[in-house]
Amino acid sequence: MTTKTQRPGEISASIMCADISHLVETLQILADENVEYLHIDVMDGHFVPNYALGMDHIKKIRELSDIPMDFHLMITDPEEKIDWFKFGPGDVVIVHYESTRHIIKALEAIRATGAKPGIALNPGTPVFVLDEVLDFIDVIAAMTVNPGFAGQQIVPGSFDKVRRLKNYLIEKGHDDIEIEVDGNVSFENARLLREAGADIFVAGTSSVFHGSMDRHEATKKLREAIA
Repeated sequence: MTTKTQRPGEISASIMCADISHLVETLQILADENVEYLHIDVMDGHFVPNYALGMDHIKKIRELSDIPMDFHLMITDPEEKIDWFKFGPGDVVIVHYESTRHIIKALEAIRATGAKPGIALNPGTPVFVLDEVLDFIDVIAAMTVNPGFAGQQIVPGSFDKVRRLKNYLIEKGHDDIEIEVDGNVSFENARLLREAGADIFVAGTSSVFHGSMDRHEATKKLREAIA
């Protein structure tokens, strides 16, 4: 284990993977299980070849749950669209390094809303691109699949990249920045990613929303894996 400090592992439940016909029940289960975040994927069909989740859908989720939201903005030029959203205190808002030529402008716009800014790195994006933005972020999302679709297999090398990212943050004096992992975070992968230094675990069809498990059971099992 390479961490200097060990924060409690946190769950960010991917609402894109929830059964919309049982959304109210699901949100209550997530609240009962003390899930830390609702993961809100926003896709524009341009930065990634898919669409999710719409503004009206997000607004309704906000009305139904008090759990803070973890926004993953997979959109081009996010700095131009921050005011489309109503972020709340405790929310995390993550934009992609690869999505804009003005990454610091995007991060400052997020901070101005009161939310916690974060930056996502695609699997092929090197860690060193973070050198100029560490003072502007609270979270780094290491993508362990290529963004855009649920149900993918983890990209080889993801565990090593998270480990290198954790060491990098320690060396830079920024171990206060949390590492989020997103993509095929199965129970076993979550355990290995936790050992590598991850703090926040985006939970989709590989864990919390696993088709063959009860939501309570699946959430408890993931919680054990990231303890």
